[in-house]
Amino acid sequence: MKTDNTYRPSVVIVGAGPNGVAMANMLGLYGIATVVIEKTPQIVEFPRAVGIDDEALRLFQTAGLADELCRDIIQNVPLRMFKANGRCFADIRPSGREFGWWRRNIFMQQLAEKTLRAGLARYPHVSLRLSEEVVDLQQDDTGVTLRVRRVDGETYALEADYVVAADGGRSPLREMLGVKLEGTTHPIKWVVTDVRNADMDQPCTALVCDPRRPNVCVYLPFNYRRWEFLVFPHENEEEIATPASIRRLIAPYVSNVDEIEIVRARTYTHHSRIASRFVVGRVALIGDAAHLTPPWIGQGLNAGLRDVGNLAWKLAGVVQGRLRPEVLHTYESERLDHVRAMISLADTFGAMLMPTNRVAAWLRDSFFSLARFAPALRNYVLQMRFKPMPSYTNGVVLPGTLGTSVATGRMIVQPDVETADGVRRKLDDVLGPWFAIIGWRCDPLAHLSADDRSYWHALGVKFVQVSRSRSGVSREDRVDSAYGSECVEDVDNVLAEWFHQHPGPIVLVRPDRYVAAQTDVAGLADLASRFQAFASPQLEEADVC
Repeated sequence: MKTDNTYRPSVVIVGAGPNGVAMANMLGLYGIATVVIEKTPQIVEFPRAVGIDDEALRLFQTAGLADELCRDIIQNVPLRMFKANGRCFADIRPSGREFGWWRRNIFMQQLAEKTLRAGLARYPHVSLRLSEEVVDLQQDDTGVTLRVRRVDGETYALEADYVVAADGGRSPLREMLGVKLEGTTHPIKWVVTDVRNADMDQPCTALVCDPRRPNVCVYLPFNYRRWEFLVFPHENEEEIATPASIRRLIAPYVSNVDEIEIVRARTYTHHSRIASRFVVGRVALIGDAAHLTPPWIGQGLNAGLRDVGNLAWKLAGVVQGRLRPEVLHTYESERLDHVRAMISLADTFGAMLMPTNRVAAWLRDSFFSLARFAPALRNYVLQMRFKPMPSYTNGVVLPGTLGTSVATGRMIVQPDVETADGVRRKLDDVLGPWFAIIGWRCDPLAHLSADDRSYWHALGVKFVQVSRSRSGVSREDRVDSAYGSECVEDVDNVLAEWFHQHPGPIVLVRPDRYVAAQTDVAGLADLASRFQAFASPQLEEADVC
């Protein structure tokens, strides 16, 4: 076995799909020496994942790639449900943008992957190695050693401090670690086809809840369209994916079925499975390597990107010596319950929307018809309030700071704010990619001792004071800080409402935009000592971000 002695990265990511490359971009942002290993030579050139939500775009905003990705994304796409007779009985069109982005957006994975890989070029300390495959993994208390096979069959050893397994649902690394993928494989299959040039003006995601043949039609960028059709048990999964069969299935919905270009067609099985462990020693599993979910609520890829958002900053903090190694294990404790909740919702959604039993379909249609007369229920469904949001209680959070705060462990809103020079910016762009302490109508640095200021500065925390809109004396003479906090104004009064609903003028915000703690001025002094449960004892030696 040949050994690569020229380079020892801090992190190796196995798998260069969207989750793996998103992780590499985040680690690159934090200055972490990273190698990405991918066994295929190039990006697969057809659509796979097609839905991206507001939380995912918020992550890419932190990575500095959201605007570029959005050049290939259709934003704010409604989800419509149709009865067998073609009548729309639900138009799900979430209007809220509390996290700074629309909740339902449509993209094509291959285009996103190109943008994400191009983003790696910003970081000389991040490299992508294609046509290489990990064939063995060994780890101890000091690091991980991978045996990597090149395309020519030669192997070499690659050592790292930590490894991220982003190598898909059949994850070889998960198998090497002996981690089981527990749950259910659903017996019913679906044939998925992507086409171009379909003559059909339906700019939405359509769920055709016809018990004779439930199907989904997704409006994609650049004149692509996807259909997914249920495959009945008596049907042959290979025959139904042939071009002639695909054209017969699509024919009732388009006027030019003979002219459409079939890009691909493949039969899929849906899974509802979760790995028994997300972290094994120095190896963490993300995305499909950690969990598989049915596609009904469009959360397969988005769940993986939540993994990235949760893990990247923890991994970076540990590598940099800012956070204790034990913090990595909070990735599993924080993500596991939410993954279960999302898979359960997807299972429920699929069972409700795609029954082949006519009585069950009638009951579902009756439910949605009655919902029209219950505004609260209607709003709950059509605004996607049923989607569970993560709420952390046993990870990197300090609950009970105020005793009654319900914001701790939940994602903070992201409105626009106005900077001291009058520029409107999204809140996260002001907070930066690391921890931040926000003071609502107060300067948090003004209420800290010199020692506590030094502690938070050593951790790399950004301090931000938010004032009401037009709180200064004039355009030129705005509220400022004598201690160095960045001062912004709540230009749309969104944070005013958020702090009214979540009393406590001081919040410690994590890099993934979840509230680690909320307190008042009197409790701010105690925050540093409480956070030492997560911070490295050698914090003063850490580099500042």
